[in-house]
Amino acid sequence: MVEEIAAGVGDVGSSGEAERADAQVAEAGQGSGNRRITVGSHVRPLDDLTHRAVLDWLDHRRNRWPNTANPHLLITQKTAVELGPAGKLWTTRATRNLTATLERLRVDRQLEEALTHGADPLPLALVFGIDEKTAIRYADSARALLREAAEQASQ
Repeated sequence: MVEEIAAGVGDVGSSGEAERADAQVAEAGQGSGNRRITVGSHVRPLDDLTHRAVLDWLDHRRNRWPNTANPHLLITQKTAVELGPAGKLWTTRATRNLTATLERLRVDRQLEEALTHGADPLPLALVFGIDEKTAIRYADSARALLREAAEQASQ
């Protein structure tokens, strides 16, 4: 679950302001029409996979720490009784035995999103909060993959 959230939301658990997936937590959990989350100061739309992972995590979080006042999306047993975020070390440990790294999962999600939206860089930039040049690079890669698939299908 943590892997999907981190891959979909972006730099959760890395250094800097993105480390705070601040609790616009309730915002992410209110109905399927409101698929946005605030990471740092950026409001980002959530794709279906990440939205489902966030809702699942919020259910788990509510069951495990029903009285926490911590506003952060990702919390631990220690941070549930505090107000600070889960640290980078925790996210690293939580994903240590994965075949793919969080970076590879994030890149894969971005490419999948680019393929889903017809290689348009704008949704990529909005959903993942990435730089326009990065979004264009992913869109170009998606276009090349789509073109290659079309050529193979026509043979």
